[in-house]
Amino acid sequence: MILLSSSNRRNRSKSLDKFIENFLPPIIGIFSFLILWQIFSIIGLIKLPPPTSLWTDERTRNYLLYPFFDRGGTDVGLFWQAFASLQRVLIGYTLAAIVGISVGIIIGLNSFWNKALDPLFQFLRTVPPLAWVPLALAALQQNQPAALFVIFVTAVWPILINTAVGVQQIPQDYINVKRVLQLAPRKFFIKILIPSALPYIFTGLRIAIGLAWLAIIAAEIIMSGIVGIGFFIWDSYQNNYISDIILALVYIGAIGLILDKLMAFIQTLIVRE
Repeated sequence: MILLSSSNRRNRSKSLDKFIENFLPPIIGIFSFLILWQIFSIIGLIKLPPPTSLWTDERTRNYLLYPFFDRGGTDVGLFWQAFASLQRVLIGYTLAAIVGISVGIIIGLNSFWNKALDPLFQFLRTVPPLAWVPLALAALQQNQPAALFVIFVTAVWPILINTAVGVQQIPQDYINVKRVLQLAPRKFFIKILIPSALPYIFTGLRIAIGLAWLAIIAAEIIMSGIVGIGFFIWDSYQNNYISDIILALVYIGAIGLILDKLMAFIQTLIVRE
């Protein structure tokens, strides 16, 4: 019993040490930032409401406490605003993943197409997401398809380029095995190509999900009359509801962090070192 009790104490001590090492520094950093923000707002050093305004401002407090209300049109809670944006991201990101992985494999296997298309891809990927919005609206004439296009064209490049690099990095020994064993293209694709390129593909997917989330927020700010957290921010700015904007930014940051951690978790499950 004495040995068991001593072992339990050691385990609890290790758990506490691990918690302090991993979680205490970020908690201290966040609270320090909020305290400084509060002080600077109170003394007038910055012209923004303090973080406590999320609770003291009645309108913002209602958005904080009641995220699920729906009064029709664009007058909905922040849960539905964020959910609408996430739906657009999911559709555009899925299309980008399908096209990016497919084209990336093709140009990774074919040196001619790689040389032919790489300059074009490198040129297009440097265009900022907001620059595509007017062109997308002019071409598609509707907010929803235009938003999906902006997400797609923002997210596709890291997926495509990382997939192509992953395919090009397949060890020559594996290629030799394919030739010696005369593997069918389908078997080579499943047994060699995909497993070898998977770490690169997931790197592209993880980068792309963050870019897609940033792109939809930027696109929705410009597009009027649609439910989405980006338009919510712009509408709040137009009406000088600054505390509402701060709350929306908390949602955006939290969702972006969750998406990144989710992709990292999926990557650890699927990709074997």
